[in-house]
Amino acid sequence: MLRRLFTLFSAALALLLTAGCGGVTSQSSASPSADQVTGSLTVLAAASLTDGFNRIGEQFKAKHSGVDLKFSYAGSPTLVTQIQQGAPADVFASADQPNMQKVVDGGLNSGGPKVFARNKLQIVVQGGNPKQIQTVADLAKPGIKFDACAPGVPCGTYATTALNKANVKVTPVSQEDNVKAVVTKVSLGEADAGIVYTTDVKAGGAKVAGVTIPDDLNVTASYPIVQLKTAPNPKAAEAFTGYVTGSEGQKTLASYGFLSSS
Repeated sequence: MLRRLFTLFSAALALLLTAGCGGVTSQSSASPSADQVTGSLTVLAAASLTDGFNRIGEQFKAKHSGVDLKFSYAGSPTLVTQIQQGAPADVFASADQPNMQKVVDGGLNSGGPKVFARNKLQIVVQGGNPKQIQTVADLAKPGIKFDACAPGVPCGTYATTALNKANVKVTPVSQEDNVKAVVTKVSLGEADAGIVYTTDVKAGGAKVAGVTIPDDLNVTASYPIVQLKTAPNPKAAEAFTGYVTGSEGQKTLASYGFLSSS
């Protein structure tokens, strides 16, 4: 009898131990998996996004330490040309819709572009506004050296629209291939003024100042982002675009002066 009871006890104990081991295995399989977003990630972005995207890049890397993130900033038309010529890149962020449309028309995108930010225009002048420029009309005054983005570059297109609304005609002393170059020339005194994004005036620091352009003459720039069809790292591209359009990315862009995408 005792031997039989001992046998039953041993069998029950073995069953409990087996169940316990099974429980541990089940719990282990439910634990969070390692971060799957790794490898190189190349983002082509409009020059006006430089400061905001550099900060977003730091935040994204903090979440995905296995990603080697590289940004290439330039005027949107330059970036489109690079994409059309097969430059290896994962994500494209444009400062306007027309340049993004060129990518879409060429079938170079993966999924539909999404607007993630908006921007407004300001007149950029040297710090202290030595030429006392107060309005868009002042840009046409004799002796004022006006700098502009080249035709086709979003900031140039937007500036032309604002000038036409104000019925103001000016001849630029120079035409730049990106908005940062306009701000730089004004800050160095090579030009007296230009029309750029409010975010670039803010990024220019004390060397420049901004003159408000009224809403009836102003333009709202829309910034779309898309994953590229030939992205070498589609998983990381999807994660980055999701971060930019998500709440954390939107909060960061707002801190650099960008307007909400909605």
